[in-house]
Amino acid sequence: MNLSYQFFIALRYFRSKKKHSGISINTFISIAGVALGVMTLITVLSVMSGFQEDLQEKILGVNSHIVTLSYKGRIRDYEAVREKINGVEGVVDSAPFIYGQVMLRSGDRAHGVVVRGIDPVIGASTTDILQNLRAGSINDLKRDAGIPGIIIGRELLRTLGLFVGDEIEMISPISEMGPLGMMPKMKKFKVAGYFEAGMYEYDSSLAFISLRAARKFFKYDDAVTGIEIKTDDLYNAGEIAGRIERLLKPPYYTRDWMQMNRNLFSALKLEKIVMFIILALIILVASFNIISNLIMIVIEKAREIAIMKTMGATNRGIMSIFMIHGLIIGITGTLIGVTGGYGLCLVLKTYKFINLPADVYYLSYLPVRLDLFDFLVVPAAAILITFMATIYPSWQAAKLDPVESLRYE
Repeated sequence: MNLSYQFFIALRYFRSKKKHSGISINTFISIAGVALGVMTLITVLSVMSGFQEDLQEKILGVNSHIVTLSYKGRIRDYEAVREKINGVEGVVDSAPFIYGQVMLRSGDRAHGVVVRGIDPVIGASTTDILQNLRAGSINDLKRDAGIPGIIIGRELLRTLGLFVGDEIEMISPISEMGPLGMMPKMKKFKVAGYFEAGMYEYDSSLAFISLRAARKFFKYDDAVTGIEIKTDDLYNAGEIAGRIERLLKPPYYTRDWMQMNRNLFSALKLEKIVMFIILALIILVASFNIISNLIMIVIEKAREIAIMKTMGATNRGIMSIFMIHGLIIGITGTLIGVTGGYGLCLVLKTYKFINLPADVYYLSYLPVRLDLFDFLVVPAAAILITFMATIYPSWQAAKLDPVESLRYE
């Protein structure tokens, strides 16, 4: 008995007798169960991949790929350091920055923020902050005369009730000596524009000023906090950061974007794995339907199995028939599920009709990323689970005694 004949019989067993119509119904339920499990799993994994990709884009939209810092706290000869960094293979550009925590106050409203001093000329080349500007220009930070400019996040603009062109007070937590003793340092800035990174944490607590203004306000003289670096391959940032660190040597050290956000991306990766395991149980439940369906078919086809054995069919041949039958159910359900999952992901990605609270999820909509790896792993796992479900009932069919089955015929 060749494999083509076994395949023909396995297909024929999809048509049950009228008195056993429940078997056909159970077959469709099994296919639907596998399809539902595969579709759900693909959709959820695509959403998880979308979350990771979207967060990555938003983080890199405000931050650079690598930062170089000093154990001394400040870098004084930063131009010489930049020259060395720019000579490292894989580095596209670098720019100095000053980092500090302050309070912004407008009238009776105040909010603590992180302020970053950047060079308006070269600072925009290391991040994608220009792409996030919704009003104003980074060139407005170049203004030396009068009140210096500041660019803040859109949520911060709303929180403080400000408009572009309004004045705001920046208050430093580090006091300075005044006529009446220690007084908090204060300076007025003019809102030169606002950005919208799409991530609530940045939009509500980040501000940019010029490097010159930051140096005066934080009393950095000719020093900076660190140097931002943009690479030609963001996924190779760790290796490039290692090269820079080996070149500069202590007291300098580097941190790449993956290190700075390791906890967040590790949590997302773990959550994706857990969701895969949990949702794979849907396919496992559907496989129990396949087991019960095959057992019912074995009972119904006991006479035919006995006849095939008397005609020379081997136990292995009988077992192959039912394993092929179960695999057809699994593959059919998997194909339907992959098609449905792909279609649902496309709809979610195109129309973005599911809105999320941005202050909770950092995102305003449900992101979707179609990853080829997910579309390969999920079907493979589904087919493997359904294949394993066919082993026991197929083995039961193979060990069926033809004498017992034909005794009363």
